[in-house]
Amino acid sequence: MAKEMADIGLIGLAVMGQNLVLNMCDHGFTVSVFNRTVSKVDEFLKKEANHKKIIGSHTLREFISSLKKPRKVMLMIKAGDPVDAFIDHILPFLDKGDVIIDGGNSHFPDSQRRYEMLKSKGILFIGTGISGGEEGARHGPSIMPGGNLDAWPHVKPILQSIAARVEGEPCCDWVGEGGAGHYVKMIHNGIEYGDMQLICEAYDLLKKALGFTYPELSKIFQTWNQGELNSYLIEITSKIFTEIDTDKQPLLDKILDVAGQKGTGKWTGINALDMGVPVTLIGEAVFARCLSSLKEERVAVSKVFKGPSEKCMQDKKVFTEAIQHALYASKIISYAQGFMLIRHASEAFKWKLNYGSIALMWRGGCIIRSKFLGKIKEAFTKNPDLKNLLMDDFFKKEIRRTEKNFRLTVSEGIKLGIPLPCFSSALTFFDGYRTERLPAYLLQAQRDFFGAHTYERVDKPRGEFFHTDWSGTGGIVSSSSYNV
Repeated sequence: MAKEMADIGLIGLAVMGQNLVLNMCDHGFTVSVFNRTVSKVDEFLKKEANHKKIIGSHTLREFISSLKKPRKVMLMIKAGDPVDAFIDHILPFLDKGDVIIDGGNSHFPDSQRRYEMLKSKGILFIGTGISGGEEGARHGPSIMPGGNLDAWPHVKPILQSIAARVEGEPCCDWVGEGGAGHYVKMIHNGIEYGDMQLICEAYDLLKKALGFTYPELSKIFQTWNQGELNSYLIEITSKIFTEIDTDKQPLLDKILDVAGQKGTGKWTGINALDMGVPVTLIGEAVFARCLSSLKEERVAVSKVFKGPSEKCMQDKKVFTEAIQHALYASKIISYAQGFMLIRHASEAFKWKLNYGSIALMWRGGCIIRSKFLGKIKEAFTKNPDLKNLLMDDFFKKEIRRTEKNFRLTVSEGIKLGIPLPCFSSALTFFDGYRTERLPAYLLQAQRDFFGAHTYERVDKPRGEFFHTDWSGTGGIVSSSSYNV
């Protein structure tokens, strides 16, 4: 009797890896598994013995030999050096045309480097972002594959089968060459940072300014989830408000106000700075987490500076709606910034990304999944060359509809001393982006005065640079100009 061969192999049996294996089996694929701690293989097989489509291996040689050609090996291990180490371990067992898939949270430059290195050896590499947590991995995540296009036909049936689906369409499609898949996942995570912080700021206003109880907050968020703010994060937040601890008190009040982070939001902010793209809201979301970590310092400073003593004078119902509008408008700004960054990266790295397809991949399965993403898909379907979502007819209308309440919310928060880093950042970006003439001309004059950095003139063609001897002692020598 012929030995059963696996359609795909997966290395790394932590929660995400196990759930992806079970998801693949549910869709009719036979999966071979391996783990560095081999006892985990036996434990997994024992626990999931009813899944006859799982093949366990105790050595890499045994694992690779169990795979159909071209072999497809998926790595679900910790990002960074462990990925490089495992690639080195399995390379001797692979042939040209075999496929390595990195499904971890790798930084896109690492994926670009691995793609190029493996391409030189004839091995097809895919770096794919996977979002949705353990539940998504088990029942349908958002999957963002990029790398070597020649690998796509070999893995497409598997990845699209296990992905979430919205209106019959899989939340998985080819992103682009090299590190494009992990780049798009990085931006997804950066936007996730922004969405979470915006929700926290809306909650803080509702609680501190209007005094809503947790049961009332849960109902407000449930209502919001029925409309324009419909999303996974709004849904789970409404449930968090109802969780009671063992002492019958709200669990939320027992959680320390120090936020963790794994680095993907920071990567987005650094990349935005490198690209010269003002992704200010995600940057503020990252800094908000950094500020939260200064717990002891904040406690000390809170005893010195009490902040404003005035109370919120807004009508509860009216201001609740204003906060809802501010949250929605800020979300629009955040996604507009995120897609600005994606567009610049697509041009810089020559990836030719399909922005509407990216929005579709995020509509289901992932952490930022929401009804709202369908409108982004529509915007880029209408105009694939759209420079900014704020110039789409739908989003123009929505910003105009919510702008008054957006401004009211931010100004009220400032008056009450409630920190709104992402709300205020979104509004400031909007005001800067819609301003025809910014005071940067004064900044350029200052730079030219102290450093002879030159400036352009409104009455001359772009690209011509001028220098003024402001002090009368500098002569006509100027430094070279530099632009991000």
